[in-house]
Amino acid sequence: MKILVTGCAGFIGMHLTKYLLNQGYNVFGLDNLNNYYEPELKQYRLAQLLPFKNFTFVQIDLVNREEIAKLFKKEKFDRVIHLAAQAGVRYSIEAPFTYIDSNLVGMMTILEGCRNNDVKHLVYASSSSVYGMNDKVPFAESDQVDSPVSLYAATKKANELMAYSYAKLYNIPVTGLRFFTVYGPAGRPDMAPWLFTEAIIKGEPIKVFNHGKMMRDFTYIDDIVEGIFRIQSLIPNQKIPYSLFNIGNSKPIQLSHFIAAIESATGKIANKIMMDMQAGDVERTYADMSKLEKAVNYKPQTEIENGIKKFVDWYKEYKSI
Repeated sequence: MKILVTGCAGFIGMHLTKYLLNQGYNVFGLDNLNNYYEPELKQYRLAQLLPFKNFTFVQIDLVNREEIAKLFKKEKFDRVIHLAAQAGVRYSIEAPFTYIDSNLVGMMTILEGCRNNDVKHLVYASSSSVYGMNDKVPFAESDQVDSPVSLYAATKKANELMAYSYAKLYNIPVTGLRFFTVYGPAGRPDMAPWLFTEAIIKGEPIKVFNHGKMMRDFTYIDDIVEGIFRIQSLIPNQKIPYSLFNIGNSKPIQLSHFIAAIESATGKIANKIMMDMQAGDVERTYADMSKLEKAVNYKPQTEIENGIKKFVDWYKEYKSI
């Protein structure tokens, strides 16, 4: 079994690739190693994969349609897990064309590669951001998602439409996954676990919006990887071979609880600046996981205290604290 994982030097991509390698799969990892955040972290992640004999790394940008087409034609992948994308909601305001290139053109090159080379199953990353300002919780796959509040969310919604059209037109088995808040070792430095941990360790203040009452569906990376692994082997076989799932925890954690877990793991008390809720933010978001649980018996196992401790322990080691 030969699997292509795009974004293999990303947070989720590295952990998933390592899991697949340990399961004995032949994995081709693709990444452009861009500098959206510190390249050293991406090199660190890649270094966790290179020792595996069943791993091959290729550095190609997804907008390079000729090189992507050559790669698909040469390697004849059985399955593709497409995680590469330009991440970050705020950055999409500063650099909109980066999102168009990576998230839309990139998705198109992957879809074309799958169409022309008999890929048995494409699994791709969508995002919980497609739910926008939806105030009905938990968020279900059947909810209306036609009002994105960021360009990033709009590109992810567009990915879902593109994937559906290719599944219908060309009978390509495709599955989309709407990720909720994922955290864990080697996570992104622009996300709350890293930012809060770094500030608390350094004794710097942190801004706590909505006075700590915000609730998010924090999901530990190992649980996410297990879900993706189960999904990639479940090939849609309905009339239109397309499926879409939430993948999260379905146990929303209050921000104050989340910060308390970091305080416990670091042994330090945060200097909190209590803030009102930001305009445009949503007080509570979490996933309805009933569809994924029914499909592959997906049940996240990691409690927030255990997951945060693993992240903090990793952070200290990575930063040599």
